[in-house]
Amino acid sequence: MASTPGFEPETGGEEIIAPLPRVTLQAFCETREVADSLQAVAADRRMDKVQARIQMGGPAAAVEAFRGAPTPNVIVLETLSEPSALTAHLDALAESCDPGTKVVVIGHVNDIQLYRELIRRGVSDYLVAPFGILDLLRTLSELYAASGAATLGRSIAIVGAKGGVGASTVAHNVAWAIARNLGVSTVIADLDIAFGTAGLDFNQDPPQGIADAVFAPERLDANMLDRLLSRCSENLSLLAAPAMLDRTVDLGEDAFELLFDLLRSSVPCIVLDVPHLWTGWAKRALIGADEVAIVAAPELASLRNAKNLVDLLRAARPNDSMPRLILNQVGLPKRPEIEASEFAKALGIEVMNSIPFDAQLFGTAANNGQMIAEIQSGAKAAEAFVQIATVLTGRGEQKRGKRSLLEPLVAKLMRRKA
Repeated sequence: MASTPGFEPETGGEEIIAPLPRVTLQAFCETREVADSLQAVAADRRMDKVQARIQMGGPAAAVEAFRGAPTPNVIVLETLSEPSALTAHLDALAESCDPGTKVVVIGHVNDIQLYRELIRRGVSDYLVAPFGILDLLRTLSELYAASGAATLGRSIAIVGAKGGVGASTVAHNVAWAIARNLGVSTVIADLDIAFGTAGLDFNQDPPQGIADAVFAPERLDANMLDRLLSRCSENLSLLAAPAMLDRTVDLGEDAFELLFDLLRSSVPCIVLDVPHLWTGWAKRALIGADEVAIVAAPELASLRNAKNLVDLLRAARPNDSMPRLILNQVGLPKRPEIEASEFAKALGIEVMNSIPFDAQLFGTAANNGQMIAEIQSGAKAAEAFVQIATVLTGRGEQKRGKRSLLEPLVAKLMRRKA
């Protein structure tokens, strides 16, 4: 794997919030608004491993609930009480709390003195309502972020709306552009174990690859992952598929979970080449990615399938950016095509880029085991891949929400405490 001594803080302008580990969380709310926000947080993809329970009653209910019962990993308390009453409840709760239990308090008063008092009592964080869903997700995620750990890598899933639309070709060229043009250390993971083409496209034939990681998860660690990666260029490594039919690929929903976690902790950018099939693990890979790009041809079957994918991802990822739409093989001779504007209108999202059909260029690249830019750097398709790479890494869109809930002074105190 390409070394990452200069692991970028972020690959782009959008902050990446790490998924939470397998923990238990119990929240005690006093207002319906905060309870609803916590329910929305619990439903987010980054909380998949968390066993969450939200109830009403506030700090007083928490004290009663844990008087003779073990406490969860995380307790979230909403309070409308005066500071003195809140601290009294926290002192009572401290008598029952198990070692390692983390407490987050949600209040309705922006009070620096109260914040200091809560931190002194061991509270992990204090948020002021109202707050955004991502604000609370960020707070919960940071409870388990190791101090000084490398920033989480951005995962980009690229999938075809149907077979034969060139999604793998797009994924490989985009990964190459991220590594070459943007200078970001990148791993491309070919998830099509039986028929993957990444090895062919990069002219690589590694003896080991993704199948070794998936079929022997008990052996998978950072050292093994490093041995499985095949180096394609200075900043690009490949986790290739064996493309062999000696065994069937009946994988469980969480088959790639450990692999993805290791990749995200070791490299700034991961491009997932997701095959066109619908299984539990494929669905999970799409929902769990930081960015999703759907590659479609400008025809009816692609439109229908892309619409289904967009609708599902919109519902499953309410706190993430919309899936990106890439039209490929545009201008195929003698084929009636759906205009990009009509395609976008039907899906309710903009077309991020349209890649022109060029049989000679793409065929030559495929047969040579090269990328489009290596064959013809000035081609429109090569420029399109760089533009797509820029957007998917967040470098083309500098959209940031509010970074903190308290005043800048409190943010400085929190950083100092960390």
